[in-house]
Amino acid sequence: MTAFGSTEADDSLPLPTEQWAAHEGVPLLRTLAQGLLLLQDATDLEAFTLPYPVEAQRALDRTVLACLVRGEDPPASLAELIERCRTVPLVQWPIDLPPDAAGPHDLLLDPASGRPGDLCHEWAERCPDSAARFRDRVVVGTALKLCREYGEEEAYTEFRRLLVRRPVLTAAELSALGGDLVLEPVYELVLRIYQEVPDSYLRNGRYAVCERCLTLLAPVRDGSWWCERDRCRRLGPAPVGRRPEKAATGRLYQLERPLRQFVTGPGRAEADLERDLLALGLDVRMWPGYDAYDLLVTFPDGHRWAVDVKDWAHPVFLGRSARPVPSDPPHDASFWVVPQHRVAARPGYLAAFGRSRPARAAGLPLLTDRALVSRAQARLRALGARRARDRADTAGHRTFQDGAPHA
Repeated sequence: MTAFGSTEADDSLPLPTEQWAAHEGVPLLRTLAQGLLLLQDATDLEAFTLPYPVEAQRALDRTVLACLVRGEDPPASLAELIERCRTVPLVQWPIDLPPDAAGPHDLLLDPASGRPGDLCHEWAERCPDSAARFRDRVVVGTALKLCREYGEEEAYTEFRRLLVRRPVLTAAELSALGGDLVLEPVYELVLRIYQEVPDSYLRNGRYAVCERCLTLLAPVRDGSWWCERDRCRRLGPAPVGRRPEKAATGRLYQLERPLRQFVTGPGRAEADLERDLLALGLDVRMWPGYDAYDLLVTFPDGHRWAVDVKDWAHPVFLGRSARPVPSDPPHDASFWVVPQHRVAARPGYLAAFGRSRPARAAGLPLLTDRALVSRAQARLRALGARRARDRADTAGHRTFQDGAPHA
């Protein structure tokens, strides 16, 4: 997930009116997603009482109106609306949506836990809206500005690594970062984006960190743990890693949710891709040129790929954000990459992306991470075969010069 500063084009580029804005279901879903997130932050989706928060009431009112207009039974309460959000796919809602706006299995809430999933966050924070200001871009843009002012590209790289690899910190760990000279340009920013963890994450006085995603797990009433990342949940029960005890470690801090959603999550996909490419013997540089793109991959012959990783659930939102990969640092080919699990979960993902991208990005290829690794393997095989032929030709030429017969 390349982070662009304030001078870059905005992901909020609206779709043409006839394709998107004219459909009344789009602002309704955006309002509903925002209301669900605010309700989750303010209380608990299972513990609300009257009067409802303003955004939640607005979402309920708009949903009721949409149902009445179409002659459908509306939800009688916020509780009933939330139940629909966790059990009824969006394509079955009585609302007008443009093509590709919803997949056959899209739900705003996780059916098992009832908590907002990745798609809910994208509808709330990535839905095309020219007035939107994305919190994650503001934070990362600020980090870029500070590191450029200091002339410290390494500081920005370490800042990104921190957000990807350490989204959860104890009070002592957060304080210790103040002594890290590399992070000095962004330390005050770090203090602002790590927030104290509420007690709702505790079970028997302990927190639990997901071993796969490194984010905090939320306790579920049946005794299990819930991971906020879609990919992790599809892999099975969340593996419990660290179990910090509040009495021993004191306060625990985690990155604010937009950064976990749009920096930490994609960052895990970037790290996985880095690992797979390094295993092939390739040289990989992360976030080169102050995060011009995510990975600069160099082959043995000097050929270079620029790769941007996009871990988005909604292909239309991703398509509308498409733009050519920056040309500096220089490269020979460029790609956008999406994790395989996104494509597997949403039928027609790649095609919907292609239909949604603007003309400026018509030539931008979108591959799955598996497809990119396969392409790298194929190029390495072709390079090895070419070198073998060159060695054979050289050996044959030497044999001829020595006067020996050809093999």
